Amino acid sequence: MTSKQLLKLSQAYAKKAGYKMYPNKTQVKRTIKGLLANEKKFGYHFCPCRIVTGNFDNDRNIICPCIFHKAEIKKQGHCLCNFFASKKFKIKK
Repeated sequence: MTSKQLLKLSQAYAKKAGYKMYPNKTQVKRTIKGLLANEKKFGYHFCPCRIVTGNFDNDRNIICPCIFHKAEIKKQGHCLCNFFASKKFKIKK
């Protein structure tokens, strides 16, 4: 999968789930790079902001979008990876 394909897939997910991509495009590109690196290394798009243990039964929870992202977006407006964000989220200056 290319970075463009992953971005398009992620944007489609965000729209369907009622989110948006994190407003900082540099951060989104960094997360995509990490997701693709994890796919190459481990075979899955594990969140780059989480530690992969090597135990798939545990690690399946951190395949992007991970099980934590909805609660994180609800609490802080964006997920830990700064990849998905609530529609109202704005970066504070």
